[in-house]
Amino acid sequence: MQYEQVHSFLISKLETGLPGYITYHNAQHTKNVITAAEHLGSAEGISGNDLVLLKTAALFHDAGFLQHHHDHEELSCKIARKILPDYQYTPEQVEDICQMIMATKLPQSASDQLSRLLCDADLYYLGGDEYSANAEKLFNEFKKSGTVKTSAEWDLKQAEFLSAHKYFTKTAIAEREEKKQQNFQLLKAKIGAAAVHSKTGRIAEMIQDACLMIAGVTMAGIALKLFLVPNHFFDGGITGISLLIHEIYHYNLGLVILLLNLPLIAVGYFTVGKKFASRTLISVVLLGVALLLIPMERVTADKLLICIFGGVFLGIGIGLIMRAGAALDGIEVLALYTLKRTSFTITEIILGINILIFTIAAFRFGIETALYSILTYFAATRSIDYVVEGLQAYTGVTIISGKSEVIKYQLVNKLGRGITVYKGERGFLPGNFEVSADCDIIFTVITRLELRKLKNLVNEVDPHAFVFANTIKEASGGIIKRRHQH
Repeated sequence: MQYEQVHSFLISKLETGLPGYITYHNAQHTKNVITAAEHLGSAEGISGNDLVLLKTAALFHDAGFLQHHHDHEELSCKIARKILPDYQYTPEQVEDICQMIMATKLPQSASDQLSRLLCDADLYYLGGDEYSANAEKLFNEFKKSGTVKTSAEWDLKQAEFLSAHKYFTKTAIAEREEKKQQNFQLLKAKIGAAAVHSKTGRIAEMIQDACLMIAGVTMAGIALKLFLVPNHFFDGGITGISLLIHEIYHYNLGLVILLLNLPLIAVGYFTVGKKFASRTLISVVLLGVALLLIPMERVTADKLLICIFGGVFLGIGIGLIMRAGAALDGIEVLALYTLKRTSFTITEIILGINILIFTIAAFRFGIETALYSILTYFAATRSIDYVVEGLQAYTGVTIISGKSEVIKYQLVNKLGRGITVYKGERGFLPGNFEVSADCDIIFTVITRLELRKLKNLVNEVDPHAFVFANTIKEASGGIIKRRHQH
């Protein structure tokens, strides 16, 4: 058996032929396993040809990663069967090597001494000081290949693996078991600390949501008691229906809002979720309390100021509650429920309900009141959009240009934005359909304030570039929140 020659050949292949994302199962790992196998074999009395076979199995046990990370043990055996006969290994010896390699497939199942030695050598690091570094390399590799997604998921998998793992040989148990258990305890402590941090984060989030709900119902209460109700103005949705009932029959407004929302909260429990329904119920109850505590007082008699500021305050209140994961007006839930039973869209359903509300208001209280109420509703909806989406809305911009390299440089280095590049094909013009060329399609996210600056920047590079933009409802991550000079 020409071990030294095949060792030199395969290590060279591993050092140059593995994909870049293989950060753990690389040439260094193979060298480490060979060293561990030789140490364990010698300690367990293995020598001669058996030790050479063990080292050869260690050499080839991860060779399958040269082709793919799935079923790499089978691929390693396939490579061994192809290469080893050229280095004076007999068919029987090759099969013994493949048997050892297959024993390392998780969960490990060793049936002979050499297989047990290779299994222990492969996971020798579990009981060493190098465990954390190797685990991090393995996590990065698995994340790139899609095996795991988060470090928290990886820690749980590692803890489960360590709790079930057992070394086979006396030498590995004596040398590595105690340290492996220490590594296991450290990992459990890390998981516990992460769980505490996660719980603390959830508590902070709940406090934040509670503050948003309180602020929201306060703003909505102010809008109703200081602007809309004293001046007999209306809004759309369930709030508008409640105001109509209050004006016509003089029932308690907070109680009417609660009663009208209860059926919709029940519907929301099944269509949206338990958390949404419970928070919506709390919000509606808090609004009732706010309406009892806030005194009825007319701030102004100017109808334009009433509809604008009443709508704005009401919209801010509803928007804050929506940011807390609840709703103060169940009209959207009603529209969602009706959508499943009709061919109308949600927008059409809400529009129809609001037209009915404002029509009744026009007949009962006059066309002028109805028209001002429509303005109130418009101001409220726009305020909701600003609160939920943010005052600084983001814009997604797509750029197609023959000078894409220069534009990419300008966007990153002058505008300070991250970009995403798609590979596309431009051309296909009328009369020249057969003419086309490969191109880079550039996509970036900017603020509305930066849109003009971006267009000017692109126009300087390529006046004929095709640029189009669309509003993005929500964006996070990357460098989109960086402040820029305009």
